[in-house]
Amino acid sequence: MEITLLDGSIGQELVKRSGDRATPLWSTSVMIEKPKLVKEVHAAYFNAGATVATTNTYAVLYDRLKTADLKDQRFELWETAISTATAARDAHGSGRIAGSIGPLIASYRPDLCPPPDQAEELYGEIIEAIGPHVDILLIETMCSIDQADGAMRAAKKSKRPIWLALSVDDFDGTKLRSGENLKDVQPMLNQHQPDAILVNCSRPEAINKGVEIISNFGFKFGAYANGFTKISDGFLQESPTVDVLEKRQDMSPHHYAKFAMDWVALGATIVGGCCEVGPNHIKELAQRLTSAGHTII
Repeated sequence: MEITLLDGSIGQELVKRSGDRATPLWSTSVMIEKPKLVKEVHAAYFNAGATVATTNTYAVLYDRLKTADLKDQRFELWETAISTATAARDAHGSGRIAGSIGPLIASYRPDLCPPPDQAEELYGEIIEAIGPHVDILLIETMCSIDQADGAMRAAKKSKRPIWLALSVDDFDGTKLRSGENLKDVQPMLNQHQPDAILVNCSRPEAINKGVEIISNFGFKFGAYANGFTKISDGFLQESPTVDVLEKRQDMSPHHYAKFAMDWVALGATIVGGCCEVGPNHIKELAQRLTSAGHTII
């Protein structure tokens, strides 16, 4: 089977490599101060076997930058994110670029997200800016049906392939983080017709159940989990920093790859990693896929 191997965490890896203290701006501040690190992270994933570089644009959104008085730097930041991913891809000699677009306002807080018609307008700017320079638009960590709907409305205007990634409850993979049933996403998917549907940024145990459900939607599908014990209440407060989240001590590359291979066994053709999943995890997964007779594309 042909498998697309995504990279792992971009933001987390940048913060770790920078040696800087975590801030609410997360990896955006690293990109401002140490842009060369971004290319290094992309290169590390390509060298590990990934075939897609995810741009460091997840949180580079007008509404998030506005609170830090950095909104006027957004165009420069988008350009840096695109150019570093492209340079790493070109140096590697192959691969695709996925333009990452995360939730408005805050991750894991769909209750704060504007309604779909407003979200469509707010997402329009970043999609217009990065769309022409990427191979795929990766809409990430959508935690409610409305949240995904708003992002999809805007993304469809780009004419780029769209991969929509949904985040499920850490301890109940049948539900989105909003509490809505994952299976109830189907009508929205039928309306917007994404090129792939994924489950992301949740505990891998929960993603197992999520993958079972999305495998019945009739779309190309996949998954990429995080390595946190859970998304804690502390991270759901205003202006959180990633250091309030606890890293799992049992998520070795070997352990993570076992989860990912289970998703492949269910028919997933796109796998990779999210927060706390690094190059060593992706390297192990690449080796597992190849050993099992899959072709990484």
